[in-house]
Amino acid sequence: MKINWGTGLVIGMVAFITFIMYFVVTMMSSSEFDHDLVVEDYYKAELHYQEDIDAEENALALDGKVRVEKRGTKLVVFFPEIIDLKKMDGDVSLYRPSNKKLDFSISFSEIKNREFEIPEDLLVKGRWNVKVTWKNDDKDYLFKKEIIY
Repeated sequence: MKINWGTGLVIGMVAFITFIMYFVVTMMSSSEFDHDLVVEDYYKAELHYQEDIDAEENALALDGKVRVEKRGTKLVVFFPEIIDLKKMDGDVSLYRPSNKKLDFSISFSEIKNREFEIPEDLLVKGRWNVKVTWKNDDKDYLFKKEIIY
């Protein structure tokens, strides 16, 4: 059987397309390569962006600031005296950009001290976005920080 250059060209193109399609199907079907959105309802969240800016400005105007520090292998969130954890409604959210399955949130009702250690078993090495939100006297407050754990 003789293969001329036209047949060889078609066989080569079909082999190349098959090669590319194999990788496309593998990337789309494998859970190892999940590419999630940052926020599920992106456009809905975008409508509240100005409210987030105002809440951050409110938090910056306070006398005491929320701080997040890494102490050895522990991640510690420090709350100022102004924030009464028992009276205020709020939470500490940790968001993992690379894997939404690792995201978690801790309510102020679960926090007992002004110096709160985040449990190590919830944290994985890498980048985390820490977000502390609370409400006081009908004013929203927001603190954000990116950390490498």
